[in-house]
Amino acid sequence: MSLTMTVSPDFSPDHISDWYIFNTCLQRRLDTGIHLELYSGFDEQRKAIANDEIDLIYANPFDAAMLVREKGFSAVARPGGKADEAIVAVSEDSDINDVEELSPGITVVSAEDPEVHLMGMIMLEPADLTRDNIELKQVQNYVLVAKELFRGQADVGFFLAEAYQDLSRMVRSRLRPLIESQISVIHHSLLVGPRLAGRREEIQQRLVEMSEDEKGRGVLDTLGFDAWEPIEQEDTEFMIDLMDTLGA
Repeated sequence: MSLTMTVSPDFSPDHISDWYIFNTCLQRRLDTGIHLELYSGFDEQRKAIANDEIDLIYANPFDAAMLVREKGFSAVARPGGKADEAIVAVSEDSDINDVEELSPGITVVSAEDPEVHLMGMIMLEPADLTRDNIELKQVQNYVLVAKELFRGQADVGFFLAEAYQDLSRMVRSRLRPLIESQISVIHHSLLVGPRLAGRREEIQQRLVEMSEDEKGRGVLDTLGFDAWEPIEQEDTEFMIDLMDTLGA
């Protein structure tokens, strides 16, 4: 059986080779061939998911909802001690120093990541900003979000906090965060599709064991993970319900 794994496109390009290393490690631990397919954007990846081409995925919370409820995926593990947070940032030379100084009509630039866009819009609420009184510009990734701010093509930008920290020091020096979310319970997860449902517990065990040996810890360290934590379906359902509540 040929298996395909993919990763949410919001990861830093610096980690492309790290995910290939992780995939090789996982294949060896499962004694199973797995092809890693990385997509440049969310739309392309979601088409592959819709066509049932994906068996394992490191998914963001927004896509996890669709994968679990519409495609029959099951939650397996999450990176230990890591939560997804969002940052609202401006260009370093912006006159804006606080979210409440923003006004209707501003241009917001966001990557094609509904989770981060949702958190970003929540953080704009103190300025009475909604999707109806801003101009939204969407780009493919967070590097392009930063470039739009540099070029003066947008007033504020939304970033996944981890992606913001993964930007080069030079890029970050030209940006200034206004606010960062502190939700704490939203996170990326590794999920398995229906064809792997019978191996879910085995895959979970192999992931958790990675932090117990030197080679596994080395692979996790390149991804910025301390360990994999096991998660159950009810944990993911809780997170999905929370995302629905936040978006209501």
